[in-house]
Amino acid sequence: MLVYAGASGPVSAQEAIFCREGSLSGLGLEFSKRRGEAIRLELRRVLTARRTPYQQLEIVEAVSCGRALFLDGKIQSAEEDEFIYHEALVQPAMVLHPRPETVLVIGGGEGATLREALRHRTVKRATMVDIDAEAVAACREHLAAWHQGAFADPRVQLLHRDARGYLEETAERYDVIIVDVTDPLAGGPAYRLFTQEFYQIVLAHLSEAGVLAVQAESADLGVLEPHLAVAHTIGSVFPHAAAYNAHVPSFGESWGFVVAPRKRHPLDLTAEEVDRVLAERGVSGLRFYDGESHRRLFLLPKYLRQLLAGGGPIITDAEPVFVA
Repeated sequence: MLVYAGASGPVSAQEAIFCREGSLSGLGLEFSKRRGEAIRLELRRVLTARRTPYQQLEIVEAVSCGRALFLDGKIQSAEEDEFIYHEALVQPAMVLHPRPETVLVIGGGEGATLREALRHRTVKRATMVDIDAEAVAACREHLAAWHQGAFADPRVQLLHRDARGYLEETAERYDVIIVDVTDPLAGGPAYRLFTQEFYQIVLAHLSEAGVLAVQAESADLGVLEPHLAVAHTIGSVFPHAAAYNAHVPSFGESWGFVVAPRKRHPLDLTAEEVDRVLAERGVSGLRFYDGESHRRLFLLPKYLRQLLAGGGPIITDAEPVFVA
C-alpha cells in the first residue's frame, strides 16, 4: 500500500494529483518492499492514481528517480534506472537464440520489454499479451521514455487478455518468450504465471532453440524464498535454468531473473561472442548490457550458488507462491 504524506500529514492520492506542480513541498510517497522496512520518495507530482479492473495503478514523478510506476503498492520501474531492469531481463535471452524472429512478451505494460526485444533486427513479429488494457494505456500516455514508440512498431501485435489462456488456445510457437508480470500477489492477476504447469505450457510453445526469460523476484538476502522457488520450478521443466540478478537502485535491492534456453547455457557464451551478436543484429543504445556484463550477470556469490543447487519447493497450481 502506498501512503502519500505531506508536511501536515497524510493526503489522498487524488489530493496529490490535483496539487499544482511546484506546490508539493514536503509531499512524499512511502512504500514497503519487505516487512520491517519502508522507503520514502520525495515527489514532484502525481500523474495518475486509479483502480483498474485488475490492480491499483499509480504513476508519480519523484525527485530522485524521475517518473515511476507502481502497481498494487509495489514499484515496477523508474525513469532513472529502468534500463538496468529491462536490458537485464531481455537481452541475455535474445542473444542466446541463434536468430530470434518471433517474440512473445507476457505483461510488460510499460512497453520497455517490447522496446528491448525490437532492438534486434532479426525480429519479424512481436506479440505482447497484457491483461490490463487500462494500465497499458496509462503507460503509453505517461511513460513514453520507456516504450519509445515500440507500441507503434508494425511488427507488434498487442493483445489484452489472460496470457495463460492465450497460450492454451494458440498453436503459435515463439523463439523467445519473456514473462514480465507483476509479483504473485494473492488475488492478483499474475500468480498463475509462476507455476510448473504454466512453464510446461510455455515450453510447448517455444521453437527448437527457444528461450524463456522471466522476472523472478528479489534476489536479496532475507527475502530470497520466492526467487529460489521460481528458479527451482523452471529448472524442473527446462534443461537449463540460470538464475541471475542486477541491482536496481530505485527498487532498493537486487532483482532476480531466470533465463531458460532449450539449447545453450548462458555461460557457454563468451563476452566476445555476445558483443559480436549484438553488432551483427544492429543492436545499439544499450547502457547496461554487453559481453562483459553478460558474463558478470551469471557469476553468482557462493551462498546463492549453494541455495540454488540445494533444491527447494516447486510452485504448482495447487500450491502457488505469494509475496506479501
